[in-house]
Amino acid sequence: MLNQTQLWAIFDGTVITVEIAIVAIILGAFFGVIVALGRLSKNKVANAVSWFYIWFFRGTPLLLQLFIIYFAIPIIYLDSTGMTFNINPMVGAFIAFSLNSTAYLAEIIRAAIESIDSGQMEAAKALGMSYRQAMTKIVIPQTFKRLVAPVGNEFIMLLKDTSLVSTIALFDLLRTVKTMASSDGNWIYYVYAAAIYLFLTTIIQVAFDKIEKKLGVYERQGN
Repeated sequence: MLNQTQLWAIFDGTVITVEIAIVAIILGAFFGVIVALGRLSKNKVANAVSWFYIWFFRGTPLLLQLFIIYFAIPIIYLDSTGMTFNINPMVGAFIAFSLNSTAYLAEIIRAAIESIDSGQMEAAKALGMSYRQAMTKIVIPQTFKRLVAPVGNEFIMLLKDTSLVSTIALFDLLRTVKTMASSDGNWIYYVYAAAIYLFLTTIIQVAFDKIEKKLGVYERQGN
């Protein structure tokens, strides 16, 4: 049976896990739109930069990205300036997970935008709208229903991947229970962690399913 100290430790670890996932999905969605529009842009520089960003962050392990930000950047800074520079573990986790999430969400958003009938853009231009106006007022709003399920899946993946932050001295949920299990020699702590992860991922799945159904209702009413 868990004592009060252990309960609070697990609670704190769960909060860290959830905070990282939420920040990453929010920032990833915001910057993902920008990168996705860059991929769709006719501007060669914007398109190339966006392509490289997605190629790099989707093609390398999240753990490696975390190590580069938390361990490598301070070393590079020290070598180039002679001054020490330490990154807060939580900030490092926010940055790494947000950068990674941006790449995946950018491709999800790009695919959703490209799934919209090209006639929508042509109609918007016929009404005198600029490319930006057509995107923000006509095309992107229509992608919301198509985005719900894949964004929900990305959120769940991020939540589970937060276990990687234990490698940079953050006591997330998994590291907390691992420490307890090592200290007490009891495997039951891993069961507690599994139950919490399942509880959190189920909440996310149910919430996104409801959002998708609600958007589906609005879409039918609009038709």
